[in-house]
Amino acid sequence: MIFDQQLEKYAELTVKVALNIQEGQLLWISAPTGTEILVRKIVKQAYLTGARNVHVNWYDEEIKRTHYELASNEVFKQYPKWLVAAHEELVENGGAFLQIEADDPDLLKGISIDKITNWQKAQGDALDHFYEAIDTDKISWSIIAMPSKKWADKVFPQLPERERIPALWEKIFQAVRIDLEHPVDAWRKHIDELSEKAHSLNEKRIKKLHYQAEGTDLWIELPDRHLWLTGSSVNSNGVTFIANMPTEEVYTVPLRTGVNGYVSSTKPLAYQGNVIEDFTLTFESGKIVDVTAKVGQELLEKLIKTDEGASYLGEVALVPHNSPISTSQLLFFNTLFDENASNHLAIGSAYPTCLEGGQLLSEEERKAEGLNDSIVHEDFMIGSAKMNIDGILNDGTKIAIFRNGNWAF
Repeated sequence: MIFDQQLEKYAELTVKVALNIQEGQLLWISAPTGTEILVRKIVKQAYLTGARNVHVNWYDEEIKRTHYELASNEVFKQYPKWLVAAHEELVENGGAFLQIEADDPDLLKGISIDKITNWQKAQGDALDHFYEAIDTDKISWSIIAMPSKKWADKVFPQLPERERIPALWEKIFQAVRIDLEHPVDAWRKHIDELSEKAHSLNEKRIKKLHYQAEGTDLWIELPDRHLWLTGSSVNSNGVTFIANMPTEEVYTVPLRTGVNGYVSSTKPLAYQGNVIEDFTLTFESGKIVDVTAKVGQELLEKLIKTDEGASYLGEVALVPHNSPISTSQLLFFNTLFDENASNHLAIGSAYPTCLEGGQLLSEEERKAEGLNDSIVHEDFMIGSAKMNIDGILNDGTKIAIFRNGNWAF
């Protein structure tokens, strides 16, 4: 299959499966410069599928770096009101949102950590309504990726320079099943298989999870009405969509105060243009009480102090070590891919959809049910071939969930 045909398939998969664009719908695409070759095809496919209007919000990484280097500290404490209005209009009109990632993992290396965290807090506070719509699946949304030179350089430093971007394209196409003859059918089959695991976990009504591996001994209690979900979601209009492409996870929500023990990362965390490596978090009654990191200690400490909820967990996700992305033995330095190669947890906000009727609850009611709230949601990878996970049922029965990094049932 020639490259242009693969791009066409990728655009079609994005519009018809990931976003599932409907007749007359609005679409907002956020994309870095350098992704035009893919964005143009997605825009065309969206209009052919019935979109009423497609808006592309471009940003440039070099300009972003310059902004962080030269703008005053005060600039990073304010988020433009016109951008807030644009996001809210998208939600009010039932639009769809697409984020295309092609980021340099080291884009903001050496930049003031205060600027980075201040901007994240300002953005999170200002776009609270928009992120609520995302977290509750009120609107359709998805994240996909395409290579950039600096990202490919980071992933494939051992290859000749001219081969790096094609190599990353190949891995992305494999991860999203574009290399198969019928990608749409392959995705339906894949989601069905994940849904079977979620259904089985929901039937078990697990009370606690116990994670054990090298550097990890962690207990996670689950809310009574928790739900295990997959990458396939349904928006407020009853339209299905896939929020992350690729996706290999089955996930739920932890009880905010029910996490105890310690857990160690097994892959670097690419966060805000920096890379945090080899870190361990210690929890007491849900809260992170100690952090250590060989690389990025200060940034990690700032992350968990972003707001009160940033020092608690918001997501528990199960991904077998034999998943396709994991067996590629490739480190992507991008959470969209690396989280789908490994069991992972998320610092920060919980998805209300992971609780029965959670979308209908107020913020106070969600907190009473044990859900965490924060302006951040950062996944970090903890899985390995040596990880075992047990589930503890309400009557104290222990059942095997994972053995040696893979499903035990």
